[in-house]
Amino acid sequence: MLDLRYVTENLDEVRAQIARRSDKYAPVLDEVAKLAVARRAALTELEQLRATRNEASTAMAKLDKKSPEFAEKRDALKISGDRVKELEAKDKALEAELEAVVLGVPNLPDASTPDGKDETANVVVKTWGDKPTFAFEPKDHADLGVALGILDFERAVKISGARFTVLLGAAARLERALLSFMMDVHANEHGYTEIWPPALVLPSAMRGTGQLPKFASDMFKTERTKLADTATEEERASNDLYLAPTAEVPVTNFHGDEIFEAGDLPRSYVAYTACFRAEAGSYGKDTKGLIRQHQFDKVELVRFCKAGEGPAQLDALRGHAERILEKLGLHYRTVQLCAGDMGFGAKKCFDLEVWLPGQNAYREISSCSWFGDFQARRAKIRYREEPKGKPQLAHTLNGSGLAIGRTLVAILEQYQQADGSVRVPDALRPYMGGLETITKA
Repeated sequence: MLDLRYVTENLDEVRAQIARRSDKYAPVLDEVAKLAVARRAALTELEQLRATRNEASTAMAKLDKKSPEFAEKRDALKISGDRVKELEAKDKALEAELEAVVLGVPNLPDASTPDGKDETANVVVKTWGDKPTFAFEPKDHADLGVALGILDFERAVKISGARFTVLLGAAARLERALLSFMMDVHANEHGYTEIWPPALVLPSAMRGTGQLPKFASDMFKTERTKLADTATEEERASNDLYLAPTAEVPVTNFHGDEIFEAGDLPRSYVAYTACFRAEAGSYGKDTKGLIRQHQFDKVELVRFCKAGEGPAQLDALRGHAERILEKLGLHYRTVQLCAGDMGFGAKKCFDLEVWLPGQNAYREISSCSWFGDFQARRAKIRYREEPKGKPQLAHTLNGSGLAIGRTLVAILEQYQQADGSVRVPDALRPYMGGLETITKA
């Protein structure tokens, strides 16, 4: 979240920056302004009453405790004290209400983020490789996978409903191969520490990275039907858990409410999790194939750094994600997102878009974001510049390295052959038992 004091004291500037994203947040900022005025009024009265009360206390100390004047001032002081308590409670309530409203305000775009309201204003900053050419009409991955007998959508519906897929044979092995390949490259070549986090997370973890309260409808939430009367406090606290929408959530919160000591940063992790998203509001979009699923696999890169190091760390993270595509020989482009197309918490963001011949389109396969201290403020992640120095908020970054299912899609479509078979990229063959070509079983 944004710094509450900064927002209320620099509201015009915040309005201008948020307007770069969208006009839809204007009512939220109007509510912030209204609450800020009410809180300032309460604080002004509170400060005046405290000053008056202190003066009255000083004057009372000079009076005879048995005099009528002393009793009169004592009674007045009591009334003043009651009003001070009321105003203190009001200030606390208004602060809590302000914090709740500010949770709904997105991050301020970095100055280097281009202006624009939607994806049409995004800027292509890099293109790698050539679009594959075919002497035949390329198929999309869904048709290829079904014909090869390695993707089963119908049976997945029978098991779990819409937006699920069963991978069979070579596709299942390819998914596993991609997971191992990505983790090996990021750990061994890029220096990330491997971490295997839980997939179930507390509401506080979801709030820490910005998924809550803004995107509650996009998440899968677990709930026990009934807790025993003898349930422990810990069991009650974990009654409502969320299925992680991305490893960003557990890995970023791994250092929640902690202070990195001098020399600890930057810190980088690579993690795999199955990811779960309700895809609220996306019905009718990408209903065919693996592009938009309720459950999918992803390797995530998460980095922590000091203030001032964010842009350089973002370039490094983005380069690591791009390297996976290049090692796999997949044609892609990198675009910098404009202010209006960025995610809620990002200050600056690059999307990697892989070419899908079957769709004749580029599709996102990784989103690499720098959040500044937006997440760190929520999750209380801090660092010291020097031993025993004053803690300050860290900066966080993350990006897919990569979305495994979408990488599988790109391989099927870019490496397809005229006979319906699919060549296995050279880099993956050691992970596929030497298999060179996927053919119908």
